Amino acid sequence: MADLRNTFVGIKSPNPFWLASAPPTDKAYNVVRAFEAGWGGVVWKTLGDGDPVVNVNGPRYGAIHGKDRQLLGLNNIELITDRPLEVNLREIKQVKRDWKDRALVVSLMVPCEEENWKTILKQVEDTEADGVELNFGCPHGMSERGMGSAVGQVPEYIEMVTRWCKQHSRMPVIVKLTPNITDIRKPAQAAHAGGADAVSLINTINSIVGVDLDAMAPTPTIDGKGAHGGYCGPAVKPIALNMVAEIARDPATHGLPISAIGGITTWRDAAEFMALGAGNAQVCTAAMTYGFKIVEEMIEGLSDWMDKSGYSSIDEFVGRAVPNCSDWQHLNLNYIAKAKIDQDLCIKCGRCHIACEDTSHQAITNMVDGARHFEVIDEECVGCNLCVNVCPVEDCITMEAMNPGTIDPRTKKVVEPTYANWTTHPNNPMSVREAAE
Repeated sequence: MADLRNTFVGIKSPNPFWLASAPPTDKAYNVVRAFEAGWGGVVWKTLGDGDPVVNVNGPRYGAIHGKDRQLLGLNNIELITDRPLEVNLREIKQVKRDWKDRALVVSLMVPCEEENWKTILKQVEDTEADGVELNFGCPHGMSERGMGSAVGQVPEYIEMVTRWCKQHSRMPVIVKLTPNITDIRKPAQAAHAGGADAVSLINTINSIVGVDLDAMAPTPTIDGKGAHGGYCGPAVKPIALNMVAEIARDPATHGLPISAIGGITTWRDAAEFMALGAGNAQVCTAAMTYGFKIVEEMIEGLSDWMDKSGYSSIDEFVGRAVPNCSDWQHLNLNYIAKAKIDQDLCIKCGRCHIACEDTSHQAITNMVDGARHFEVIDEECVGCNLCVNVCPVEDCITMEAMNPGTIDPRTKKVVEPTYANWTTHPNNPMSVREAAE
């Protein structure tokens, strides 16, 4: 059996699935229910310095739905916890004492003054929590007050506050990064320079998910007006994967532990982030959509996949995909793959033909010998795989790889080699310039 036990920056948990700092971790009642369901850890919803926080008393969420109202993306305008600081601290202390085998990290956001951080760190330390996560990512409400992403967008501030926290606390410090920045490597490098034990990412993406055309205001609408909020859910996963990979393969942050956040809904999502260098996975929207028991499927699915793949522990596959994460100019331009349609699976809907005929390379037939028939024209196919992605039948269209210099069994023609990669390609302006010199 696969061993799902996880140790992240010295913090132990029975599995790598943590609940992210968000509404599901706002109080002891929620956190205890989560632990009873099987979650390995939680990051307690962000605490402030005790000054009153007032949330809106109306719609806090906007959504993007897919087929059958599947929730693809969620936008929220909720602020940090509006519960009294002393109540949160008391509950954190009790929960940690009752659940010693689970990870309990506390998210923090206070004004950018050293004394403020020093004070709240001491208070959290007294709860015996396992660590702190510095919220440098929240893109709405708090950022307008000089906190959240207002700090996370300035590497110098990240390094400064991280350094304060490492100086004034014995606890592991995880820095939560904002995706609302041009190059995610810069804030990660700043956190690393400040002594952070790890980074977590991504926080929510600044967004407006829709407009109420009757009220003529962004949604969610509060008394006739709306505001930008933070976007999360399955739709942000590709952005989060890329940012995690950028940090994992950056020599300046080599070895910096990463806690992955962003659209993680299944065990496979979590495994993909781990393959790109993450040491564990934080989940929010999936729990808000399906409830805490979704972790049971995550645990079972990851365990089954690890058994089938021959991995006995999580550490054995963490980062395994990082060496294969490259830049475009290093891709092998000799690699050739052609689309192939399985005629037994084809339902003759014609979507592949329409997509290829109208927007790609006119490489798929719609009629053969007077009958409706869809087949790839090898001479025209460039292997773009658009047809694979628009086909409604799984595995009906697949890509067949061919070695350069070999005979294509369908066309009986030699597959000609081209160039090793873009660096040596004659269309690359740099290679043309170097040749001229």
